Amino acid sequence: MPTNDLALTAADAALVIDRALERITAGYVFPERVAAIDAALRGRLASGEYEGLTGPAFCEAVTAHLQEACPDRHLRLLWQDEPQSMDTADKDKETGQAAFLALLRKENQGVRRFEFLEGGVGHIDVRRVAFPDEGARTIGAAMEMAAGTRALVLDLRACSGGVPEGAAMWCSYFFADDQVHLNDIYERATDTTRQYWTAGHLPAPRYLGRPVYVLTSAATFSAGEDIAYTLQAHGRATLVGETTRGGAHPTARYPVTEHITVTVPAARTISTVTGTNWEGVGVVPDIPTAAGDALEATLRHIEEHYSNG
Repeated sequence: MPTNDLALTAADAALVIDRALERITAGYVFPERVAAIDAALRGRLASGEYEGLTGPAFCEAVTAHLQEACPDRHLRLLWQDEPQSMDTADKDKETGQAAFLALLRKENQGVRRFEFLEGGVGHIDVRRVAFPDEGARTIGAAMEMAAGTRALVLDLRACSGGVPEGAAMWCSYFFADDQVHLNDIYERATDTTRQYWTAGHLPAPRYLGRPVYVLTSAATFSAGEDIAYTLQAHGRATLVGETTRGGAHPTARYPVTEHITVTVPAARTISTVTGTNWEGVGVVPDIPTAAGDALEATLRHIEEHYSNG
């Protein structure tokens, strides 16, 4: 395969499309949509639309066509400049998880900062959603600092995702016990559904009886959207900001060449409240405003509605 600045030949493009479609056919959580995806990509391949594109441009074009045929934001081709291993999917998954764990350790388990704002309002800036085992202490520390506030702002405007187990842990802080069934995730490969409930034990006090606001932007994605959608659906938070990016499907990554990976949604989230999720439509805020103005709008709303709190 070419490097990032060399054009693909027709044979290169055909090889990638074949391998990507093989993975999508075998693993996509909505198998009934595969025929339309296959027809769309093979039609464009046959017309020569991909020939002559550089690697990154090819991945961008195929991703657009995948999502045009099937509006799923996790269905993508990704380009990596550095060559990657062509080992099995299990090995790739293991490597990807290890890399994400290393990133979380480097980035304070996704918690960028806590601020105590004027008027007794807590503000937690979350950039990634961590695994519960390693992230619990850091998340608990942030929630411990928020324990005495009269209102809490959970800022997910720059949250790019993470893991559903971590989303469930964040949500657990805003419910009284372990009796709340938050959502389910159905996995195609095993034909099983995993339930996600609030946790029975948390390393910091639960945040109860006080208003919670979640800030969102068009960049909020995946597990960040999970937190926002779940708290909104269960009536536990007011969302302020922009409609989120719209990616609700847990996804597997498969190398198709040394430089190209196909991401295949292998599962789907199902809210216990709505019976659906935010895939392709995003999470819609209760108070729409530009992302840059969301914190100011939230503080204004708190003052107007909880001035005697």
